[in-house]
Amino acid sequence: MSLKKRLTAVGIIAIAAALTFGTAKSGRQVTEKQENTVFTKEKETLYLWYTDEALTSYLSSAAVTYNENHDVRVVPVLESGLEYLEKINQNSLEADAPDLYILGHDSLEKAYLAGLANEVTPPDRIVMEDEYIGTGLQAAAYKDKLIGYPFYFETSALLYNKTYIRDLAKSRLEAEAVQAKEDAGLLEEDKIEALEGTEGSADKEEQFTEEQISAKMQELLPDTIEDIRTFADSYDAPQQVEGVFKWDVTDIFYNYFFVGDAIRMGGEAGWDTSQIDIYNENAIKSMEAYQELNQFFSIDTSQISYEGILDEFMAGKMVFTVATTDAVFALEHAMADGLFEYEYGIAVTPDINDKMKTRSLSVTNCVVVNGYSEKKEVANDFAYFLTNEYTDILYARTGKVSAAKDVDYGYEALEQFAKEYEKSISMPKMLETSNFWVQLEVSFSEIWNGADANRELKELSEQIKSQITGEAYEEEYLEVTYEEQEQEEEYVDEEYFEENTLEGSEGE
Repeated sequence: MSLKKRLTAVGIIAIAAALTFGTAKSGRQVTEKQENTVFTKEKETLYLWYTDEALTSYLSSAAVTYNENHDVRVVPVLESGLEYLEKINQNSLEADAPDLYILGHDSLEKAYLAGLANEVTPPDRIVMEDEYIGTGLQAAAYKDKLIGYPFYFETSALLYNKTYIRDLAKSRLEAEAVQAKEDAGLLEEDKIEALEGTEGSADKEEQFTEEQISAKMQELLPDTIEDIRTFADSYDAPQQVEGVFKWDVTDIFYNYFFVGDAIRMGGEAGWDTSQIDIYNENAIKSMEAYQELNQFFSIDTSQISYEGILDEFMAGKMVFTVATTDAVFALEHAMADGLFEYEYGIAVTPDINDKMKTRSLSVTNCVVVNGYSEKKEVANDFAYFLTNEYTDILYARTGKVSAAKDVDYGYEALEQFAKEYEKSISMPKMLETSNFWVQLEVSFSEIWNGADANRELKELSEQIKSQITGEAYEEEYLEVTYEEQEQEEEYVDEEYFEENTLEGSEGE
């Protein structure tokens, strides 16, 4: 799924049997039971707008639960994602405003400047850093103000076939045990005992504890892209495996981790136009490392899609891929239906190498209190309840992963995604750079197919900075220094130093 589709789609995952919930004026039907429960006349009414149908059942349940303990009724209203913010703005100007709404964090600047996002006020004695993952708080901030409550997130991480890694770990442990016996001179004694019919261990399968196997599995998981390449070179793959590492190189969401630690777009909170750094040595080297993988893994961009790669992973055709949180939902259901015969695991996205780090891209959906609402205090209270106190069933009902801390997700894989989210970089909010992702995706495609990374990043940086400054901008061309060059220069310097030292000694 492309980044554009991810941000505008009505739903990522189809959730069965969603309840219909809305207002009479919008033409939506409300069941008699819901009407009696929610539309009690003496209670104040809050209207909550959202665009993702997958949230319907969850929001309905949250509204009923909140209604039971507060003199407030909450009415979730499903709206089209097309011109969503514009519709909120128009309704607000006509005194028909939603009191709060769910919005992707990358649109928060636009909402704030239009007066549609009010600074939120957490309940007394609540420390937000203790309640929400830091990345979510950065995503929900604009100019050092928190203008939304982090609700749920999406990011990418390393998905791997746990069965294959486990089998390899046992095989390595067995090989190490044999080697240890050879080194100790015990293997020949075992063979003699076996020939004499005694209880030797030459033909006996080694037994390893779960702790030993788990430790070896962790050792085998790649910390870097270079580790994956080394793994691919030495892996004796089962017959059904067609490739060690494959991911959707056509989608910036699965590629961005390569430059996530090298590029700066608006600072950590993504709103500061003075913090733009696209064209630098680390970014160039990162993109060149990305380009090299085309020859190593030979991924045909015309034949791949994220959904297709996930299907191949389920069929056991690959060991590693890059996936988003929806993969957990898909894999768990496939396992339940007998369509996925392996175990799987999630690990943080590997760095490029020991010196070049990576950071995945993340998107956070926030609950925003409308600046035009006349019930800001009540809306603020429900927004906190929704995003921090009613999170345990969020994934089960919607397939969304909460941005709150200390949530029992129910799956170890989602806990790993939360760790990835914590180290990820949020998509920026700057209106001036709204086309950055389309342009960067084009640059990734060109570089993957052989274009010069230096030139591509230089041109991209010039374009973005021209948009921000309002005038033509030209970057000074960077001459990149590589490790081999550095070693050669160091050697020449040492040789020069030795020669001059000798000459000086002779002169003395």
